[in-house]
Amino acid sequence: MTRHVELVQALRRSGHRLTPQRESVLTVMAENAQHLTAEEILARVRARYPYLNKSAVYRALALLTELGLVNQTDLGRGRVEYELHRHPHHHHLICRRCQQMTQIDHALLATLGEKLARDFGFQADLDHFAIFGTCKKCQTRASKHSKRHSH
Repeated sequence: MTRHVELVQALRRSGHRLTPQRESVLTVMAENAQHLTAEEILARVRARYPYLNKSAVYRALALLTELGLVNQTDLGRGRVEYELHRHPHHHHLICRRCQQMTQIDHALLATLGEKLARDFGFQADLDHFAIFGTCKKCQTRASKHSKRHSH
């Protein structure tokens, strides 16, 4: 079964109709493995359906996000980006210096969710997010640079 068919079935199981707008957004999302902005999704949808209403595409993205079929994440590029929800869940480590993005498995953060629930009674949405910092390569460069200038 294709990913697109799975998404359509999940949408219908949730009690929602498969409108042309939702269908077009699901198609674009299923065909792309990378993160896309709403504007990029709109442009790709309009390449096929030039007369599709912009607000309808945004409403479709909002519904698909609410249903957990699409993840919405701020990857530090000044805009929200969307990606199909995949199993297993994954997250991103993003270097503030070189912008390198590394995917990490959800299992690394599963205990955090359990601890937040146990200690604070807080149900955290840990489905898909970014953690910002400095990668090993940039730390090494910074260390070498500071040693050179400290003499």
